[in-house]
Formats: sequence, C-alpha cells, structure tokens
Amino acid sequence: MATSCSLLLSTLFLHSPPSSRFSNGSFSNPSPRSPPSSISLYPIRSRRCFRILSKLPLDDTEDDNTLLARFSAVKPFLLLCTSVALSFSLFAASPAVESAAAFVVTTPRKLQTDELATVRLFQENTPSVVYITNLAVRQDAFTLDVLEVPQGSGSGFVWDKQGHIVTNYHVIRGASDLRVTLADQSTYDAKVVGFDQDKDVAVLRIEAPKDKLRPIPVGVSADLLVGQKVFAIGNPFGLDHTLTTGVISGLRREISSAATGRPIQDVIQTDAAINPGNSGGPLLDSSGTLIGINTAIYSPSGASSGVGFSIPVDTVGGIVDQLVRFGKVTRPILGIKFAPDQSVEQLGVSGVLVLDAPPSGPAGKAGLQSTKRDGYGRLILGDIITSVNGTKVTNGSDLYRILDQCKVGDEVTVEVLRGDHKEKISVTLEPKPDET
Repeated sequence: MATSCSLLLSTLFLHSPPSSRFSNGSFSNPSPRSPPSSISLYPIRSRRCFRILSKLPLDDTEDDNTLLARFSAVKPFLLLCTSVALSFSLFAASPAVESAAAFVVTTPRKLQTDELATVRLFQENTPSVVYITNLAVRQDAFTLDVLEVPQGSGSGFVWDKQGHIVTNYHVIRGASDLRVTLADQSTYDAKVVGFDQDKDVAVLRIEAPKDKLRPIPVGVSADLLVGQKVFAIGNPFGLDHTLTTGVISGLRREISSAATGRPIQDVIQTDAAINPGNSGGPLLDSSGTLIGINTAIYSPSGASSGVGFSIPVDTVGGIVDQLVRFGKVTRPILGIKFAPDQSVEQLGVSGVLVLDAPPSGPAGKAGLQSTKRDGYGRLILGDIITSVNGTKVTNGSDLYRILDQCKVGDEVTVEVLRGDHKEKISVTLEPKPDET
C-alpha cells in the first residue's frame, strides 16, 4: 500500500518536467519572468490526478493560476504524505523481500517418464528396507571391561507384518547381538529365527509396531530376462537407503556359499552397483517387486566392479518359509567328506573322491569306503562317486546340485569307482545331524 502511494505521488511531483508549464491545455516554454517557486503541471493527466487527490470537480474550466492557488493550499499535506509513504516503503522493503523470497516455490524440474517411475519405485520400497548392525563382544585390553562394538553392517528387508526380516547369513555371522534400524530411524533389537548357511540366507525378528512394518512385495524370478532393468536398495558403506540401477547381465550363474562352500545355483548377475553394506538388500524389477537378495560381488578391490550377484527370490521364498515355520532348513546329505576338485583332477579321474564316510552317516551305513592308509603308510583311495540316479557327477558342485533336488528320506542310487571297477550302491538320504 505504501509503495503504491509513493509511486502515485512521485508520478505527480517527480515525473513532471520542471521547466514546462501548462497553458490552455498545451505545453509552453517558461517565461524568464516566471518565479522560481512556481510548479508546472503535466497536461490533462496531471491536472486530473491533482483534482482527484484534492477532491475537486473534474471540470477543466479553471485556469492554471486558480489551480495553483488550490494546490498551494494542500501542498504541505501532500508533501508530508509523500515523505511518510517513501520512508515506510524503504523501511519495509528489505524484510518484505526476504520474507517473500522465503515463500518462493521454484518450478519443479521436468522429469522424464522413466525418471518419475524410478523415483516412485524408490519412495514406495524404501520403507521396506532396513539397516542391520552386527555387534560383537570385545574385552578392553587395559580395563578388561567387556564391550559390545559393531563388527559389521548390512541390509535387509521386511518380509511380513509379524516382524520377520530377511538378510544374508554372512551379515549376521559371529554376532553377539543384532540391531535393526527401520526407515524412520527407529532401532530395535533383533533375534535370530533361523539361517541357512548353504544358501546364505537368514531370518531375524523384531518387536516393532505393525504400522511401522511394510512388507516388500514378492515377485517371481523364473521368468527373468537378460537386459531387463533392475534396482538395488541398500546401505553401502553405512550410507542408508542408497539406490543403484542397472540391468540383468546374466542368469543361471553359480556361486559358492561363503560359509560352507556349497554352490548356490541359478544366481542372478547384474551390473547394478553392489558394494559392502548392500549385502542382504533387495533387488527389484521395474514394477518394484522383489526378485533377489543382493549377496556377492566379483571384484579384486572389494568394491563394485559392475558384476554383482543376487540369490533368486524363488530360492529364497522356500528357505524363508521353512525358517519361519521350523527355525531350520531340512536339507538331505550323503554324509561324506570329499576331496577338493583339484586333487581329483590331478589323479586323472572324473568324479568326487570320498575322503571320509562315518559309519553313523547314510553313506557309511550303505557301505561307501573312505580314503585311508595301509600298514606301510601308503594311501589307499576311497570310492569315487561318478553318478547319482543316473546323472553324471564330475565335481562337488554337481553332487550338491543333485542333492538339492532330493528330499530327506529319498533313496538314491550312487555309482562309484572302486579300484578298477564300478559299483552301484543304494543310499537313503538323511538330514544333517545338527538339524535332527
């Protein structure tokens, strides 16, 4: 308001040409005899403005002298109003501009359709991803106090409303205590429900309100294609809720479990950046559904090199269901210890060399022979498994792959090379002793 008044009055007093005077509705050159205190008015417009401000009739019959006489009467009042308005505008201008700038909303960037989809995917799935801290007990060397210190961290995701959290086994291995941090930064102590070392999967549980738990949507990994987009959400290097994108660069890969060395089949290969701390986090497809658990990377330096691996959700789903229901995974075994594949290759044979077959195990009960030494210290090779149920076995990975398709209690036919001849032996598969 003050600014408007000052502008109107300055238009009347400041913008009028000081050397011009209105005479009979037209400009005329000033007379040298004109008194220096005389004020000339702009034609028509200025006269009308003055009449409006002075509340005079809008007739145009009065001459300039009469008009100036009227103006002289109100000039002090108008000058006072002008001064007050200008002062107020100068006083209020700076804070007004600053306060107005604080409420200025910049025009949002125009995002492409694929960018909007990525942003929406991240916003919808971030609440399902958690940060896991692995705590270990350490004793201070000087005070001998027992302290609980972080020894590692990783990622995980909410599986259901009951508080089950799925992650990798190697994320929680060796922990004395575990803490789970949700997306809203609330932290809860976690208990281990169960784990499967062979497939590097673990299930935790936290006591959190159900309204804070948002289970991740579970998809299918059987129909994945090389080249389709994938998204990894995790906590690399402790930086929580980081999104990386890429494509599926390979399917049906095979990696070994870090805990047992047992192969994990049908692994998804991706070029989405996966770094330390991403382990246990979800790998999502473009619709935002879970297709795998980020597990490992192939890198000489330990950081992302563009080759990451995820356990497919079809494998994870069955394992998690067993862990939630029974706290363990019942997986069949032959009950043998076998030699490294390189040792068998050096012998010039193909198969799995039995180093030990305890008599209490299924293979020992069936009659498989272990490797041993005779009375003179000479090495006598044990049985070499060449096939199981008619499927050829060339190394330990082949044997594990066949057993993964079997169940506890199944009877399998094991063909072995014993000395210079082959034999077929029937073995009834049993669960691991610690899972009985």
